[in-house]
Amino acid sequence: MNERPPLYGLLAEFGDPTELVAAVRRAREAGYTRLDAFTPFPVEGLAEELGCERSRLPLLVFAGAVLGAAVGYGLQYWTSVVAYPWNVGGRPFHSWPAFVPVTFELTVLFAALFAVLGMLALNGLPRPYHPVFRVPRFALATRDRFFLLVEAADPLFHPEETRRFLERLVPRTVSEVEP
Repeated sequence: MNERPPLYGLLAEFGDPTELVAAVRRAREAGYTRLDAFTPFPVEGLAEELGCERSRLPLLVFAGAVLGAAVGYGLQYWTSVVAYPWNVGGRPFHSWPAFVPVTFELTVLFAALFAVLGMLALNGLPRPYHPVFRVPRFALATRDRFFLLVEAADPLFHPEETRRFLERLVPRTVSEVEP
């Protein structure tokens, strides 16, 4: 018996970003929730139609900046006041104006590191493999085609019914995506 391998999903190809946004809107209206879209450039309104949540990256960057400021100021305070108090020219041990440059630099450094690492982590990067890479026409996603993926993990997903639904959206092609 030849048993078909389970599907990762169905991939519909569109030639225009407005067609893709309309297809995503209709798929969401039909009740599909496990959707993803692939485009060669950012498409306005697509993230909202896909139901993407607000990014947590700004909060992560702010936390990194606060941590950097605390580390920068705390390290200088600890070395100047606690661990190695040295009277230089009658200046107080806790001279906060002298701590500002290093505190600022560590604030920026930690915020930048949290931004880069947070972006990679939140996007699941690096991701050297994705099942859609096995669809030959998906290479056009970097040029001039727009793709809508309905994942098989969607509660409404049924291979034949979902294919019929996608074909009613008038895409150029509908391809099966194997895991």
